Amino acid sequence: MPKNVVAEGDRRRRRPTKQGAVLSERLIVHTALRMLREHGGTGLTARRLGLALGADPSALYRYFRGMDELVLAIGDELIGRALDGWSPTEDWQHDLRTLGRRVHSAYLAHPQAAVLTASRVSGRANEIAADEAVLGVLHRAGFPVPEAVRVYHCFIDQALAFAALDAAALALPQEAREADEAVWQATYARLPAGTHPRIAGSAPYLVAEMNVSAYPAALDMLIESAAARRAARADGSAGGA
Repeated sequence: MPKNVVAEGDRRRRRPTKQGAVLSERLIVHTALRMLREHGGTGLTARRLGLALGADPSALYRYFRGMDELVLAIGDELIGRALDGWSPTEDWQHDLRTLGRRVHSAYLAHPQAAVLTASRVSGRANEIAADEAVLGVLHRAGFPVPEAVRVYHCFIDQALAFAALDAAALALPQEAREADEAVWQATYARLPAGTHPRIAGSAPYLVAEMNVSAYPAALDMLIESAAARRAARADGSAGGA
């Protein structure tokens, strides 16, 4: 059964924990991020988090209804880090490209947390601010609302999908990650042209390309497609005038 969260004004722990810190949502989220980096998703439990904070695990439920709500707060923290310091310019393509790369980088800085949170929708403050920012960029670019929503949907899902994919690779044990990366050179580059002509002809490019994230290129393609659709719409409107 979900725990009752104590009202904001009443839930602050006045007495420091054993670590000498006063509990807060921010401290709990930051400690959880550190634990995820060190121990992975399976290592994030209320008991272990309480130990790391120097507090009784039950104290966490004064801030979060459960561990799932904490996971949502962690995802929102990553989005907040992506937005930190960003401001729009007069170039909508530059703004989308910058926002996309910021979101992707913020998640990859914490791959274990990204694996847990990239597919979630929290409705928290930073997530809402990011959605408003992207829609604002598209509005200022002149996209009609239905088209802006379509581009926004593709943009944010692409950023989070690549974040989850790339983070999952980074979260692998180093030995497994290196073994996966070696396959392109050890296997694909050695396939004979007689049986696999397209792979053999592309082998040097596959080796160079496939172990780096495709997100920057995919983001460019999405923006170029949106720009082409915008231009076509503008040309159609001018032609009908």
